[in-house]
Amino acid sequence: MSDLFDTGPRLGRTPLAAALRPETLDDIIGQPKLVKPGSILRRRIAANALGSLILYGPPGIGKTTIARAVGNMLGKEFRPLHATRDGVKELRKIADEARIRPLLIFVDEVHRFSATQADDLLSICEEGTADFVGATTGNPYHALPPALVSRSTILKLEPLSIEEMEKVVQRGVDHLAAQGIKVSLRPEQRRLIAGRSGGDARRALTTLESLAVGHDGAVTISDEMIAEAYEAAAINHDRSGDQHYDVVSAFVKSMRGSDPDATLYWLARLIHGGEDPRYIARRIMIHASEDVGLADNTALQTAVAAAQAVEKIGYPECQLILAHAALHVARAPKSGSVTRGIGAALGHVTSAPPAAVPLYLRDAHYKGAESLGHVGYKFPHDDPRGWVEQEYAPGVAQGAFYQSDARDAATFEKRADAFWEALTGHPQPRRRF
Repeated sequence: MSDLFDTGPRLGRTPLAAALRPETLDDIIGQPKLVKPGSILRRRIAANALGSLILYGPPGIGKTTIARAVGNMLGKEFRPLHATRDGVKELRKIADEARIRPLLIFVDEVHRFSATQADDLLSICEEGTADFVGATTGNPYHALPPALVSRSTILKLEPLSIEEMEKVVQRGVDHLAAQGIKVSLRPEQRRLIAGRSGGDARRALTTLESLAVGHDGAVTISDEMIAEAYEAAAINHDRSGDQHYDVVSAFVKSMRGSDPDATLYWLARLIHGGEDPRYIARRIMIHASEDVGLADNTALQTAVAAAQAVEKIGYPECQLILAHAALHVARAPKSGSVTRGIGAALGHVTSAPPAAVPLYLRDAHYKGAESLGHVGYKFPHDDPRGWVEQEYAPGVAQGAFYQSDARDAATFEKRADAFWEALTGHPQPRRRF
């Protein structure tokens, strides 16, 4: 995949994104931590000791641009490779060339390198034959060989803010004016283009260029022209990459945080991006128990019903069902006692010797069980209270695993605590905050 301001096919003219490619880090819009004075990237350039660098982030935010700017600042020839087009032969050829002249090798989509390509790249990095910059949209700690990660400096790039995107759009407007095309764009229209581009500068400039192209001398951008440019344009959403997991994470954390508006926003992002509704429903089911749990048992019922419904009803109607279930989880009182309890119990089971099942709790539904000593079980339903005091798990004290998260609200957990405390005379262990 190409990156910000990457040169497209030449048809007698230079695309606007390519024409505005920054030459140095000083010209970069955005990535302030990366390009600020004293940053690790600046220090490495100043020391002429770039080494191996991995630039990681979504499309259109400047990975290729930064790599080219670094090459310019180091005074080294920029040699781009693409993991899906250039094989071991090209990599070795460039490595041989690097031994006689200073080169900066740039590999786009480095996560697509084969094992053989990665091995050759590693040898170049270890020998210091050339400086290397790799670009990837995938998390390098997941997508790249650990040996390459350990030999590289990892720098994460963030999507541009809307204010930074407005600067990109204005830079495009100024460049077009210098070329004799005066674009009249109202501030709110500039902000709309900036916002609809989702932090992707190349996308913003491509949209601006499509609005301006074909006009002689001057063009006044109308709202209808912008609507046409964005007709059926989906929000960037990579269903297999980091963005997928980041948006899902924001969605479930908004439900956990009891923010219905944020829950609907991130749900809408997932729906608009074409996320599988069955996947969304599964996430809602999980968090109905993980975050609501005993505070409202009906949340899980709603989530399960939603999962069953989306199996029968596809988009667009199932968006209502998903919103219903997600809002139930978001609006319900919260309890983490289920998650903590099973986690603590599993931790104990995997680390401590197994406890023997008491004789009176062992199976007694067969002839001869009594002769084996499987007697003494007290049947709770024979007691008018529906409860008798007896030990069920030797060595497991009350509150060892389950600790109530009951708060002031009249939740199921709160009512259950009051019921059992009154019945047994024992206080219910609660989580200490």
